Amino acid sequence: MKLLRYGPLGQERPAVEHEGAVFSLTSLTGDIEGAFLADERIGSPIARPSAVICVGQNYAAHAEESGHAPPTMPILFLKTPNTVVGPFDDVLIPPDSTKTDWEVELAVVVGRRASYLSSPEQALAHIAGYTVSNDVTEREWQMDLSGGQWSKGKCAPTFNPLGPYLVPADELDAANLRLGSTVNGSVRQDSSTSDMIFDVPYLVWHISQFMALEPGDLINTGTPQGVALSGRFPYLRDGDEMTMTVQRIGHQTQAVWQSNRPT
Repeated sequence: MKLLRYGPLGQERPAVEHEGAVFSLTSLTGDIEGAFLADERIGSPIARPSAVICVGQNYAAHAEESGHAPPTMPILFLKTPNTVVGPFDDVLIPPDSTKTDWEVELAVVVGRRASYLSSPEQALAHIAGYTVSNDVTEREWQMDLSGGQWSKGKCAPTFNPLGPYLVPADELDAANLRLGSTVNGSVRQDSSTSDMIFDVPYLVWHISQFMALEPGDLINTGTPQGVALSGRFPYLRDGDEMTMTVQRIGHQTQAVWQSNRPT
């Protein structure tokens, strides 16, 4: 791909050349100039979903490092939709938090309404695509202050970076993707979606038995082993940088900052 400007002197128009063909860019920009070339923030690949449904302990090794046996039925919890931010936005550690953790996940974006599906085989027709999610979690709030419900530890502002890309469902084999995370360049998670206890079609079918999934809704399908909760790594601290990657979808990176209480 090559950018160019063509036309009479003083009346040049922006264009792109690709494989020998020239395509006008006038529908995107008036000219190839500073504003067009400048880096811009990348937002979440979907607008605010009506629901963010999450699956807990969906990798056996992660269940073990969390101190639990692998579940025999999907564990579901919710994040608030306003946790969703862009893939390169900062993540804010809540005031007084000392146990903020990372979780790389393959995320499913719903494409068609799904309610009471009759079988997992029906589920694929209801999936628009896949993206990268970081299910950021405050473990003390999740485990010690939760009253048995995890959402307290999941819903702080900035706690669901998403993206950068939404890849159509028919372009990926969701059952066989590498996924991983690093903190300050050091590997934390390195696994495959083939290690999921409940695969994507089963999850969509199962969730549809309890709630109606609407187009644009987000399903975080669980994280593999290698989180700070394991005790093998420190929790996130002010100034850390974390990167989440899912094969064939892309990577996201967030700077981590301590959030202060309003004065």
